[in-house]
Amino acid sequence: MTVAAVRTTRIIHVRQDSGQTVMKSLTPENAGLSLMGQRTSAPPISWLMQLALSRQDIISLAVGFTDNASLPVRETRDLIEDLLSSNATAPDILQYGTGTGNPDLRSLVADRTMRADKHACNVMDAGGVHATPAQDIYAADATIITNGSQQLLYMINECLCDPGDIVLVEDPTYFVFLSLGQSHGIEFRGVQLDIHGASHRHLEEVLENAKMNGTLPRVKYLYTPTYFQNPTGITTPFSRKIRLLETLRNYEKDAGHPLYLVEDAAYRELRFSGEDTPSSLASSLARDRVIYTGTFSKPFATGIRVGFGILPHHLHETIARIKGNHDFGTSNLLQHILRRALVTGKYDAHLQTLQERYSFKSQLMLEALQNYFPNSVSYRIPKGGLYFWVEIPNAGTGLNSDVFASALKQNVLYLPGDFCFADDPTRTKPDNHMRISFGGATDYSITNGIKRIGNALRECRIN
Repeated sequence: MTVAAVRTTRIIHVRQDSGQTVMKSLTPENAGLSLMGQRTSAPPISWLMQLALSRQDIISLAVGFTDNASLPVRETRDLIEDLLSSNATAPDILQYGTGTGNPDLRSLVADRTMRADKHACNVMDAGGVHATPAQDIYAADATIITNGSQQLLYMINECLCDPGDIVLVEDPTYFVFLSLGQSHGIEFRGVQLDIHGASHRHLEEVLENAKMNGTLPRVKYLYTPTYFQNPTGITTPFSRKIRLLETLRNYEKDAGHPLYLVEDAAYRELRFSGEDTPSSLASSLARDRVIYTGTFSKPFATGIRVGFGILPHHLHETIARIKGNHDFGTSNLLQHILRRALVTGKYDAHLQTLQERYSFKSQLMLEALQNYFPNSVSYRIPKGGLYFWVEIPNAGTGLNSDVFASALKQNVLYLPGDFCFADDPTRTKPDNHMRISFGGATDYSITNGIKRIGNALRECRIN
C-alpha cells in the first residue's frame, strides 16, 4: 500500500447477517467494491504459480497440475475431426447447448457413476456395510454439467449459504474450496481427520458444540473430498460415509433444515492401486441429502473444463437457475468431445494410461523421499491422486518460515500445509505440513525437487 493510500484509508464497520460486526479498511482501490468484492482475495496459490513461471530455474512441486506428457493430444484431435466431419451435425455441435448439459452426456455420467458404485459394492468384503444403490438417484434429470467441478462448488454456496453461515470441512481440506467460501462470507469449522477420513466422532462433537452455543442453525453442510483427498491422499471407506450421514441426520431437527453431505469425487478415477469404494449415493441415507461432484478435467485433460454433479431433485432446479445466470451452458463443443470419448472407449483407454503414469511417478517420489528426507519426517503413501502430504516435526513450513526460505534458496517450491487448514477459531491452525505434487512434475523435477527440499530441511537442522 502506498503512502497516499494509507493517508486516505478509512475504517467502516459492517454488520453481517450473522450478527457479527467486522471492520474493513476502505482505500481508493476498494471503496467502490461490494462486500463480496472486498472479501475476495487472490487465491493462495497465485503467488507460487507466478513465482514458478517467472523463475525458469525453479522446480515447482506446489501446484496440482496434471502430467503434461500424457495429455491426450492425438485422441482429442481425432475426436474433434470426427465430430466436425459431417456438415449436417457440425453446426449443432458449434451452437449453444442446454443450460443443464448435453442430455446424452448427462445420461452417461449418471450411468457411469451408478455402475462404478455397483461394482464397488460387489467387491466389498462380506463383512462390509450393506449398500443399496437406488437407480432413480443416478438419473440424468438429477445430473448437471458444469464448467469444471469448481463451478458447481461455487454454485452450491450460492444456493445454500448466506454470509455468516457455517460450512464444515475436513481439517485439512482442499484449499481452493476455502477461497470460494471466503468470497461468500462463509465461516468454517474443521472436522478432524483420521486414517479413514473425517472423524464421525469429532463431527458429532462439532455439531453438539454448535447446538450448545446457538450456531447450529447456521451450519449448512459438510464438504468432504472422499477419494485420495487433496491434500492428504486419504480415501474414505463407505462405512465411514454412512456414519457421517447418520451424524448429520441426527442434528437436522435442531438445525431446523437439512444438513447436506457434499462429496467431492474429483480424484476418484485417478486410483492406481487398491479397490474402489462406493460413493455416498449408494447409501439408503443418501436420498435428498447427498450432493455428489466430479470432473472430467483431471482424468482426461485439464484444458477441457467440464465437471458434473448429481444432486437431490429439489436442489437441481435451483442450481440450474443459478447456472443460467452464470452462463448459457457449459461449452457445447467440449461436452461433445467428452461424450464421444466416453462412447468410443478413448476416455477409458487414456485413463488406464494415466493411472499407470501416476503410479510410476508416485513410486519415483516415494523413492526420493526415502533417499533424501530426514527420518523424522512422516508421510502417507498414496494409492491415487497427485500428492504426498508431509508432516515436519517441530518446524513451521509456511511462507515466512525458515524451511520455506531455505527451499526457495534451493530453487524448489512446495505448498505450505497451512493453506489447507480453515480459519477456525476453535483451534490453532497447524503450520508444520507441506503438500508435494508429482502430478505435473517431470521425472527429473520429482527426484531433484525432493532432493532440494531434503537439503533445505537439513539446513534447518531437521534430522
